[in-house]
Amino acid sequence: MYDIIIVGAGPAGASAALFTAKAGKKTLVIDSDKSITKRAWIENHYGVMEITGPDLVEIGKKQAAKFGAEIIEDKVVNIAKTDAGFRVEAEKSSFEAQQVILATGVLVDLAEKAGLKTKPGTEPRIKTVFDVDAEGKTNIDGIWAAGTAAGVSVHSIITAGDGAKVAINVISQLNGERYVDHDVLKS
Repeated sequence: MYDIIIVGAGPAGASAALFTAKAGKKTLVIDSDKSITKRAWIENHYGVMEITGPDLVEIGKKQAAKFGAEIIEDKVVNIAKTDAGFRVEAEKSSFEAQQVILATGVLVDLAEKAGLKTKPGTEPRIKTVFDVDAEGKTNIDGIWAAGTAAGVSVHSIITAGDGAKVAINVISQLNGERYVDHDVLKS
């Protein structure tokens, strides 16, 4: 049983995983290797002069793994409610978690089968997104969404920030108090 399963390891998913794993939450990331960021050239990401999308994705996964996130390649095909949380069913395996964060980019194909509400997207070429509140909660308690799939801008820096925001909200809910992650320079 994982505390949190994150579906997608692009900027939103890997950023969420970095925060959840660093907070000591048992985190699994299931990635289908379909991130649109893998086709990007990025020169508008704060703190980075320039980087290829594939390099950004790989660095993000390494950062999350550094803090203990497990990352596997598989395609999630369904999410089902259980007594203890959720069963996330992938093509090759299934896993259980208390909370789920969907960071699936342009893909919202899980919505209908899992009973998740969607709404029209507002970004160019993004037709449908998960319907979430300001914290990233979907209509199913315990399932959250972040990044482009949750209706924020497709820009990697914005989706990464949204992934972090949603992760902080999930961690806060699990802890029962607001969670803050601030590191300080060592003197």
